[in-house]
Amino acid sequence: MPKAYVKFSVPKELADKVLQLVEVAKNTGKLRRGTNETTKAIDKGQAQLVIIAEDVEPEEIVMHLPSLCDEKKIPYIFVPSKQDLGRASGLDVGTASLGVADAGEAKNVLKEIVKSVEALKKA
Repeated sequence: MPKAYVKFSVPKELADKVLQLVEVAKNTGKLRRGTNETTKAIDKGQAQLVIIAEDVEPEEIVMHLPSLCDEKKIPYIFVPSKQDLGRASGLDVGTASLGVADAGEAKNVLKEIVKSVEALKKA
């Protein structure tokens, strides 16, 4: 059963594309890893996309992110695993969420993902 904070389901291909974006942004752009850093990036309007893992325990850790993103008009998306998200961002441990502050060479991929997110939220 999906967690309370997961507002829409993300197809696997799109989740994979998000992880690829994170890998490219890690090398050529700027990431804000972890829920505290992500929250700060949202507050300051620095996040272009917020990525939240679907397997976070306890849920309260990331529960505030979707509504904060909506408030600040920042797109957000979910990926199935915090382990995969952490690995894609260059960490040996999982991360509950991260903000893409600068997509670097993945700017076009970021635009595609944001379009897909808008479509998913309307569906």
